Amino acid sequence: MSVTSGIRVGYALGSLATGAFATVPGLLLLPFLTDRLAVPAAVAGVLVLLPKAWDVAFNPIAGRISDRATHRLGPRRPFLLRGGLALAALFAVMFLPPVFGTPLGDGAWVAVSFVACATAFAFFQVPYVAMAAELTDDYHDRTRLISWRVAALAVAILLCGAGAPLLRDSAGGYRLMGLAVAALIALGALGVYIGTAQAPVARVTPSGARFPELLAAVRSSRPFRTLLLAFVIQAIGIGTLLAGVDYLARVVLHDPGAQTPLFAAFVAPALLVMPLWQRVGRRWGKRRGYQAATVLFALSIAAVAFVPPMWVLVLLVALTGVAYAGLQVFPMSMLPDIITAEEKRSGAVRAGLFSGVWTAGETLGLALGPGLYGVLLAVGGYVSGGVVDQPEGARVAIVVGFSLVPAVLVGVVLPLLSFVEGEGERG
Repeated sequence: MSVTSGIRVGYALGSLATGAFATVPGLLLLPFLTDRLAVPAAVAGVLVLLPKAWDVAFNPIAGRISDRATHRLGPRRPFLLRGGLALAALFAVMFLPPVFGTPLGDGAWVAVSFVACATAFAFFQVPYVAMAAELTDDYHDRTRLISWRVAALAVAILLCGAGAPLLRDSAGGYRLMGLAVAALIALGALGVYIGTAQAPVARVTPSGARFPELLAAVRSSRPFRTLLLAFVIQAIGIGTLLAGVDYLARVVLHDPGAQTPLFAAFVAPALLVMPLWQRVGRRWGKRRGYQAATVLFALSIAAVAFVPPMWVLVLLVALTGVAYAGLQVFPMSMLPDIITAEEKRSGAVRAGLFSGVWTAGETLGLALGPGLYGVLLAVGGYVSGGVVDQPEGARVAIVVGFSLVPAVLVGVVLPLLSFVEGEGERG
């Protein structure tokens, strides 16, 4: 079963919402707390981390709910519309402070809003990821489907990574930025809802299936657990890198404007190298492609630790961006293969639950990155409140958190990838 180009494009539009929500909090929420609201760096790191921990418990629940939902439009699409629009509204609310005028009060506002955003995002992202296993059962067609999705994801990251800081620095500040990103999230939600109207309607989990039994099935799938562990560890590294872009530009390079070319260099290659990664996957398999992307990412971002001249720095970040595209395409196209294998083995629909566990891990990983970066800033003696002249320890922490920590976290999973296989990967 293959999908049409129209459905492929419609499905990809959902990544405008997922990319926006995954990028902006990781990029600007920590600076918003430390420099705009004067929240101490260590506390800010905790505030960024704790709301995402809610997803660990809630995302699998959201997946089970979407698995068991019955609707004439299918179990997934209604969640995409409702969850996406709710996320857009709550995202704008998150960047309204200062409201109370105190670091404690405004920090609490952000934390509570972040929890609400994470809840709405779960009801959007989990059904969205689950659809990939249900739109097509063709091994290589899934790679094409995910490649379109990652290309749209790159567009969202590029728009948010380059545009959000510019809006933040305009007269409208963080509030204008929050409204603009909320509009992009709403556009993505409406786009995927309308664009997948002709997509196949997913099956529904039998009513007798119980949540503990489904969790036991997840634990019994070694390929899923291995792939999830690798993806989460790498997400922490990517989240740490994204959190460091703003600090590297302002404090180390003394050029806030450098944030835009650095972010563009990281994301833009994904729009160009998708055909390359597709050919790699078709010729050598998804697993080997994933391994190659992992090595390239670790080596290129580690070299940034030497803080080379700007043109070399941009080149290294661009190579990292090429690898980042592979780190997205291959694991996310291997996931539906593993889900299909598990569903064939068990005879039950588990796309929602598996996707819920997956997105919980991804969300937690991307949240742990900024949280870890906040800890590194605190250890380095970073002074909150928008102070320009930072101690040397803070500068070292900024560079290490942007380069060496992501390199280690991405590269350390390489041995795990030898144990990952799914439909089409065996033999």
